[in-house]
Amino acid sequence: MSDLDVVWTAIALHTAPRIPEHMHPVVALVTAGVEMDVLGLTYAEYPDGEREAVVAAHPRTEHFKEDIIQAFYDGIKHKPRTTFGNVKADVLADKEPRFVRGDFCRVIRESAWRG
Repeated sequence: MSDLDVVWTAIALHTAPRIPEHMHPVVALVTAGVEMDVLGLTYAEYPDGEREAVVAAHPRTEHFKEDIIQAFYDGIKHKPRTTFGNVKADVLADKEPRFVRGDFCRVIRESAWRG
């Protein structure tokens, strides 16, 4: 796998739970980093000093949580169909109360196949 393929895969799969950890180490590391940085999934596994050193080197905004949700929204609000089957549907639902999520079961039931 070329470096370009590794980076593309890491970006493409960083929101896919349980898949990246079984792939190339860079793919797994990107996901682990996002899960810690944005979601705080392994927050308690790091000593205070390590977390503080990272934040000192890469400061967060005062309202990081809302800022990142807004940034996600700004990036996808004009293309809501791309949220089908991923976490960005939660962002649109949060920001746009009338947003209607894609429904996987409905897609199956409305497919042209008989049965």
